[in-house]
Amino acid sequence: MFSPIAPLTHSITVYLDDQPISASKGESVAACLLRAGVPFNRLTPVSGAPRLPYCMIGQCFDCLVEIDGIGNQQACLTIVRDRMRVRRQNGAAIALEHSAQ
Repeated sequence: MFSPIAPLTHSITVYLDDQPISASKGESVAACLLRAGVPFNRLTPVSGAPRLPYCMIGQCFDCLVEIDGIGNQQACLTIVRDRMRVRRQNGAAIALEHSAQ
């Protein structure tokens, strides 16, 4: 569905659920995940439906992920950093438990 319009520049490595994926310096976590073909970044707390980033401007909150151990981070508003650790969220309760640790 998504494909890059240009080759990766200034490539760095981000880890999604401990798996390395390439990212371009300066891009958002959401753009990185979409380009990598990730099927979902979170599961909803009520129905468990898979979600992907939708609005890409911080309004819909469908892009929530755990970043470096902190849950409920908006992937569309977060710029990637080399060796950043991103985890998909499985509902809100688990994400909040990780945030409190």
